[in-house]
Amino acid sequence: MNDSALPDSSLALDFCGLQLASPIVLLSGCVGFGEEYTRVAGFSNRQVGAVVLKGTTLEPRLGNPPHRIWETPMGMLNAIGLQNPGVDVVINDILPTLDFSETRFIANVCGSTIEDYVEVTRRFDDSPIDAVEINISCPNIKEGGVAFGNYPDMSARVVAACRAVTAKPLITKLSPNQTDIRENARLCIEAGSDGLAVINTIMGMAIDVESRQPIIGNVQGGLSGPAIKPIALLKMHQVDDIARRHNVPVIGQGGITTASDALEFILAGATTVGVGTALFYDPLACQKINDGIADYLARHDYDRVADLVGQMQLDHVTPDPESCLAG
Repeated sequence: MNDSALPDSSLALDFCGLQLASPIVLLSGCVGFGEEYTRVAGFSNRQVGAVVLKGTTLEPRLGNPPHRIWETPMGMLNAIGLQNPGVDVVINDILPTLDFSETRFIANVCGSTIEDYVEVTRRFDDSPIDAVEINISCPNIKEGGVAFGNYPDMSARVVAACRAVTAKPLITKLSPNQTDIRENARLCIEAGSDGLAVINTIMGMAIDVESRQPIIGNVQGGLSGPAIKPIALLKMHQVDDIARRHNVPVIGQGGITTASDALEFILAGATTVGVGTALFYDPLACQKINDGIADYLARHDYDRVADLVGQMQLDHVTPDPESCLAG
């Protein structure tokens, strides 16, 4: 591809010690193992700062029964069930096919026990992968299926265990399906997380009224897309103070489809922004987002996108949570 399609130099930034050409990060589960969109004319991994690979477990998984994906108003439900060939195949067969000169590649680690997380992380540590993202939304089979990510102490235990077996940058993907995302963020950082990803999908479901049965084979699935953006932005804002205090960068994600969406997350404190569901209907969205952010920086006299992080103005605002209650 020609240089004109590459990100503007003002978009380059540092994330967990990694030099990224763009603030855009392609999200896990949306681009396979980094190769799916390279077959689309006009798309290149060089347009993005990093690609998060599909969730990887210790052993191969077939995933959930269909339906696994269902379009909803302004969003999408998915319950893939972490279908993947297992960590050994990813490391031995898939990673050698990726061009690490184009962009950064981040592994997404999943497990049903802390021991699973540790072993998958340990194996990725001895690989070319640039960083490791911990998907703590997985159910802990030793605790009756409760999700690791919904309980701060349990989240921190996973992070600490993975931190002990890798020197690579460690990113924790926080769940919105919990009581106190601030406390979870704090404990994960203190346990050794170098970065955060805010947020994962929000649980939802859909019903076929004719058959009176759930549409998703797993009954419930993760809702993504523009429908969750206001929730994701609020969670990003809530985590920002904790992350800023510990000098930890955040991938802001949830419903980003345009440059304006991306800028909202950056203003709320995100160092980088995740794009996922948007690619399903606009595979060339990344270049448009890059161009839009670069144009905004030029119009507002910013030299670097990093200078815009957390610049939302709250000087004359005193949020009152109770004012949001109906009645």
